Amino acid sequence: MNWKEQLQQFVNTIERLESYIHLTSEERALLQNIGGTWGTTPHFAALMDPNDVDCPIRKQVIPSRLEQQNRYGMKDYLIWKENRATTEVRPDSIARQYEDRVAFTVTQTCGIYCRHCFRKELVVDGDLELHFDVEEGLRWLAEHSEVRDVLITGGDPFLLSNEQLDYLIRKLRELPHVEMIRFGTRTPVVLPQRIDAGLMKVLNGYHRVPIWINTQCNHPKEITEETAQAVFRLLSCGVNVGNQAVLLKGINDDVETFRKLHQKLLSVRIKPYYVFYCEAAPGIDHFRTPVEKGAELIRDALRGHTTGLAQPMYVVATNIGKIPLMPDYYIKGKDQHEYCLQNHKGEQTTIPNIPE
Repeated sequence: MNWKEQLQQFVNTIERLESYIHLTSEERALLQNIGGTWGTTPHFAALMDPNDVDCPIRKQVIPSRLEQQNRYGMKDYLIWKENRATTEVRPDSIARQYEDRVAFTVTQTCGIYCRHCFRKELVVDGDLELHFDVEEGLRWLAEHSEVRDVLITGGDPFLLSNEQLDYLIRKLRELPHVEMIRFGTRTPVVLPQRIDAGLMKVLNGYHRVPIWINTQCNHPKEITEETAQAVFRLLSCGVNVGNQAVLLKGINDDVETFRKLHQKLLSVRIKPYYVFYCEAAPGIDHFRTPVEKGAELIRDALRGHTTGLAQPMYVVATNIGKIPLMPDYYIKGKDQHEYCLQNHKGEQTTIPNIPE
């Protein structure tokens, strides 16, 4: 199947899902009554264990009753995290935490509707409505010469057509102040067929403004031969590929899995970049670990056990930017309810203290 056929046969019905796994009665009941969006590509669905409800792929795809619990998730999280309640006038497509770089959202469509998505209110649940107008975003960027780095995100921007992506990249490269274009996309993992000859033609060649890609791979089982080939094709175009994993309880929070994930990423030429602490979006409490867990895993699974190339930075994304979760440095204090964190400017914010 090519990538368009993969999307045409998107696994977002019980009938299609049952061609890959055996549903439990609880899973079936949830799917019959769920609101919002769920599903993934046939490629990714085929990686699910047909019988194991604790399969790490399955848990990222199939809704859980635990999503109905929300002790630590913030109401209107995305508005807070992306600084949308601000005096600065920006189109909905532009999110900003830094002076010189922004996130440019161009679509709400995904190749997988991750159950842990930090944009869950917008992309999965549909509780938040925003208007993503590409032309409006391009006009805003043209007027803001301080922006040198643009992250194109979604949804998944690589689900746009080659013609749309070519137009978007060309328009950004025409802006003299833009020095870097980044894409956040899970397609190398969930839809590697997308990295085809047409897309390679769009991305290929030497340019003044380079393109970087960061994908999201959370478990070694996600790394297939098709992914390895897709990454090699991207590298052949001059596009480097990094990984931004999310630390997920019951999926990648043990030493063996964490080590294997980062070693396997390097084996297919993906550079580990970030490990994100699971954000405070509503309905994903069951995926969160204690804050210290990520630093402990880097210490116990990677340092001294594998090459330094495999060691990502452990961070949490907040309304004041990404903050490394380094003991006794960025963590300024804690009590039984919350942590106080400090960023590179000395600004402070808080996140919940999650017990074991």
